[in-house]
Amino acid sequence: MSKRQRMHEIRLTIWYMPFIYICLSLLMVAITLYLDLYLEVSQYTFDLLSMDASVTRILVSTLIGGILTLSAFTLNSLLVVLTMFSGQFSPRMLLDFISDKQTQHALGIFNGSFVYVLLLFLFIGNSKKEMFVAAPVMTIVLAFLSALTFIFFINHASTWMQVHNITYNMKQVSEVMINQTLKKDLETHRTTEHGDTMDQYKQNIIHVSSRGSGYIQLIDFQGMIQRAKTENLVIQLHYKVGDYVLAGNEIVSIWGPDTKDISTNFYLDFIEMGHKETEIQDLQMGIHKLAEVAIKSLGNDDPKTASNTIDQMADLMLTIEDHLSFTPYLIDEEGRIRVILQSEPFDYYLYRGFGYIRHYAKDNHLVITDIVRALALIAESIQPSKHKDLWDFACNTIDHIEREVIYELDKTFLLQEVHKLARFTKKLEEYKKIENKFYPSANEKT
Repeated sequence: MSKRQRMHEIRLTIWYMPFIYICLSLLMVAITLYLDLYLEVSQYTFDLLSMDASVTRILVSTLIGGILTLSAFTLNSLLVVLTMFSGQFSPRMLLDFISDKQTQHALGIFNGSFVYVLLLFLFIGNSKKEMFVAAPVMTIVLAFLSALTFIFFINHASTWMQVHNITYNMKQVSEVMINQTLKKDLETHRTTEHGDTMDQYKQNIIHVSSRGSGYIQLIDFQGMIQRAKTENLVIQLHYKVGDYVLAGNEIVSIWGPDTKDISTNFYLDFIEMGHKETEIQDLQMGIHKLAEVAIKSLGNDDPKTASNTIDQMADLMLTIEDHLSFTPYLIDEEGRIRVILQSEPFDYYLYRGFGYIRHYAKDNHLVITDIVRALALIAESIQPSKHKDLWDFACNTIDHIEREVIYELDKTFLLQEVHKLARFTKKLEEYKKIENKFYPSANEKT
């Protein structure tokens, strides 16, 4: 596992932030004991803040059980609710909630407070000191902090689990990945011009097979480009990030003027593989997560959730078009093509997002209308070069509607959205053909 992927996995674990808070609690215990046992701050403070040893021990021992019970009750209740939500919408929701920073900070405060009072009780239990100040004050402060965190945590969880927030957060994760990862790893090296791919040297081609089975999780494009530049080669990848590859599958092809002494292991090392998909460079996974929520909601007879997911998908498609150039060619600093990727045009992402939803929508004309409405919204804001992809996708979707069973109002509203899409994509003549299919005779119109 690469350092980058290891850091990504650590941030997604439930123990990462609580571990930091526990380390801070150890430091706080040391400071508290130093103030009370060595500096004896009780001599320099008001009597109101001082407590004798027996009262301090009772206070600390009582809060040990209280903080632990509060933490356990909160987690148990939320896990039950999240389990239900995972089955209803997406099994990936539990991981998303656990990896949320606010959730991890709340868990860290619970665990850090518990460790603090536990260790403090251990050290003051046999102490001969008669009066304490720092220990009871810090313990009471942490008790209040834990109570406030409990309220915040319940509010955060109830807000986070609202469906519109779930879909928005999923879209935000994908947009952050586009802006912070894909633009840095890919867009800085992409070119729209078909330059010299050294096809004249393809008789020297080397086919490299995968060493093991698994998902392609991460590709070091920068390192691969630099290595290819050093050896004057062109690298063609036969799979994308997120694809599953079996051991022995041809994963990379290499060619250039001289390939006799090329070590293929270097290029395989640039490709990180594992047993699961990750979202570090895999935009498809973010799209699939949104589509999965819509599909689950259709199965649960919840069209409003599906409509909300379609809206978020449309916004994500606009971000994809704005920040990705869809060209498969990556160049080095000198402008020479060094890496050729699998082609991922805009209509590929349309299919991965809306195509899955329309498949499970089947004869749900309301959801189909929402999809066409979303395509019209995209067409209004997107570059004209993508209008044909949007129109073709919409036409293909409408062609599979059973016109004999569609209600009149469903037909009317659907054609309204199709007309809007046709107006934005300059396809009004083709719209008339679609309208004639729904209304073969003008006398049938109402």
